[in-house]
Amino acid sequence: MTNITQLAGRWTLADDTGDHACDIDLPGDGISGLERAGLIPDPYWGRNEYDLRWICERDWTARRQVVLADPAVDLVISGLDTVAEVRWNGQLVLSAENVHRTYRVDLTGAARAGENEVEITFKSALREGKARHDLLPFPVPWSKNNNQIPYGNALRKVQCDFGWDWNIALASFGISGDIRLEPAAAPRIDGVLVWQDHAEGAATVTVKVQATGCDDQEAEIILCGQTAKATIAGGVAEATLTIPDPVLWWPNGQGAQVLHDLTVVIGAVAATRRIGLRKIELVTEPDSDGASFRFRVNGRDVFAKGANWIPADALHGRITPDKTRALLQSASDAHMNMIRVWGGGRYEAEDFYDACDELGLLVWQDFMFACSLYPSTDDFLSEVRAEVAEQVARLQHRTCLALWCGDNELVGALDWYPEARENRDRYIVNYDRLNRTIETGLRAVDPSANWWPSSPSLGVMDFRDGWHVDGQGDMHFWSVWHEGRDFDHYRDVKPRFCSEFGFQSYPSMPVIETFTDPKDRNIASPVFESHQKNAGGNARIAETMFRYFRWPERFSDFVWLSQIQQAEAIKTAVTQWRGLKPYCMGTLYWQLNDTWPVCSWSSLDYGGGWKMLHYYAQRFYAPVNVVAMPEGGRILLRGVNDTGTDVQVTVTAYAAALDGTTREIGTGRASVGGAAELLLDLDRDALGPDELLTFVWDTDAGHRGGDIFAPKPLKSYDLQDPRLSLSQDGNTVTVSAQALALFVTVEADVPGRFSTNAFTLFPGHPAVVTFTPDDPDAIARFSLRDLHSATMAQPAKDA
Repeated sequence: MTNITQLAGRWTLADDTGDHACDIDLPGDGISGLERAGLIPDPYWGRNEYDLRWICERDWTARRQVVLADPAVDLVISGLDTVAEVRWNGQLVLSAENVHRTYRVDLTGAARAGENEVEITFKSALREGKARHDLLPFPVPWSKNNNQIPYGNALRKVQCDFGWDWNIALASFGISGDIRLEPAAAPRIDGVLVWQDHAEGAATVTVKVQATGCDDQEAEIILCGQTAKATIAGGVAEATLTIPDPVLWWPNGQGAQVLHDLTVVIGAVAATRRIGLRKIELVTEPDSDGASFRFRVNGRDVFAKGANWIPADALHGRITPDKTRALLQSASDAHMNMIRVWGGGRYEAEDFYDACDELGLLVWQDFMFACSLYPSTDDFLSEVRAEVAEQVARLQHRTCLALWCGDNELVGALDWYPEARENRDRYIVNYDRLNRTIETGLRAVDPSANWWPSSPSLGVMDFRDGWHVDGQGDMHFWSVWHEGRDFDHYRDVKPRFCSEFGFQSYPSMPVIETFTDPKDRNIASPVFESHQKNAGGNARIAETMFRYFRWPERFSDFVWLSQIQQAEAIKTAVTQWRGLKPYCMGTLYWQLNDTWPVCSWSSLDYGGGWKMLHYYAQRFYAPVNVVAMPEGGRILLRGVNDTGTDVQVTVTAYAAALDGTTREIGTGRASVGGAAELLLDLDRDALGPDELLTFVWDTDAGHRGGDIFAPKPLKSYDLQDPRLSLSQDGNTVTVSAQALALFVTVEADVPGRFSTNAFTLFPGHPAVVTFTPDDPDAIARFSLRDLHSATMAQPAKDA
């Protein structure tokens, strides 16, 4: 579109008291703007969060001037956060209620040729939420454990803005999308919807074009060298193209991510969408155990390997396409093929879905409702209808889009709150009105979309406990973390698909240094506790560490060991459940990323650095793997294969002594295809009292790997000093050991990523590790850490 006037740039900002005023960049968020202007300190440092809560209690107004040659314009705003009034030359032109919508306003009668003033008043989220709660016909409770700022469930605002058990609570304001002026009468393409049918070696692609000001004009649709034409009538045109012998798009690890330009031309107006040719199905077929839950892509059942995504930053003005891409690249590099966009955040920007299309990351897309109950009043549901219609139409063509899910944990929430427990029928009806509104809105735009009512859920209109029923639907399994069960409890359940499970760790030391002074680096310090948002979280980490490890004396070792512990927990779950394939067909751990520097369940630090869990994920999500599954007095080694092509796997098992010597105790071989296969059945008694199981494997296709399994807690072993040594050649290091060394970790004094980390070393088998610094010109200095040095050696004092 031509003659667009961008209103992005410098605005003035002031609060409703007049005490605070500064310049601000919009789009952006108000808190980052206030910090940039020097009016407030870094909100992420120390306990500053609590000193800045006053910001969400005030109204804030942003103003700027704009000169127009032609006043016949529409104002278009997306991501307006959240309850806001827009005035043009003093005239109220928009009252907004929903950050998840785009608003288009005809400025006829308000705009004028020459200089104009635009003014946006962002209403206090706290006050507006309370006002709406006070008008509800009956109480609609929110999650007080998560939302340190109340009443957020009454607003269509990013729900974790009010706090979560991993997020800062500031409820900021601003614009997260775009703000611009467009010529009022100009023709435009509003939407391009795409449906695919694959059969008999051809892809039939149906394209629906939605346009304004284009009636009776011809739309030309071009894809893969094929062209179709249709006439716009009533703002819509539809045409079908047939693509013979299509080159298909596949998820990461299954094949290539081939994308094609789909171009729509209507006179002088054009729009392009990039699409891949593929078919994605959600398969929920009844069986003797309940019902399956799996994704089928291009006729092939795909084991979903991934994690849950939360917003890339707590303050949306700090989110950039580069930051988003780096996080998703890390997911892809760890062999993930699915990302769940969790329902307490936001529908992500186009660059997020671009990256998922290109990286082969299937997207499980929640609608934005999480953990609280929600109103079902007419005005609230009216906003939901508009939100659903817009977001489904915006994302419907996306190749990566695998599933629309109604919400996160709202079915479970029916049992969390006393109001709902005491009048369950009322709150089930209330929930059902919301859920049906969402599904109806989805079907109105895309009747064939894959839909799941909630997560976790056992199915449509099934309000049973999805946390502990493992025979059907998707499962959230939190008993190990929230109930303090041991890691082996992951082996007691058989999920068909586990879409949430997790274990916490601390952020890495370089991240901790961004919000603490040295005196604060103690898990019981007020500053450190303020960056732990899960009640009892620090105690749970420490209590579990007592269960499995000897106690580290240095703070930095404690932080490191918390990450090893987290990685071991999630590895236990993933390897066990991959070994159940095809009964279990997906694991999405909680969570991929962080919104700020915090103690959490993430595998990537705030800023994108890899914690130990992410290095583990790179191994336990490998396309071909061998997993250890203890059963009574046996240890079963099972092969798993997600490549789509059968491979011959050979495994050799050894008993490993603490000095690093090994003795072979068994070998096995099998062809492994779409189901996990038993390779070797070992007797636990084949291991001596101070021996661990280690095994190595390879395939006829060139895959290879290995792992180690401890039949008892590692604190039970008197580890020997492995006398680790390191030689460096630029940013490549070779690490050697003189005895068995567990969780060997190479650390650098500059930011970057290692090719592998937290690995096992045996004498005579050095590891070569490559470091890629964030600054390509940097040459790092390296140090080593392992379980013996962290928990058994005489500690040096932390620097």
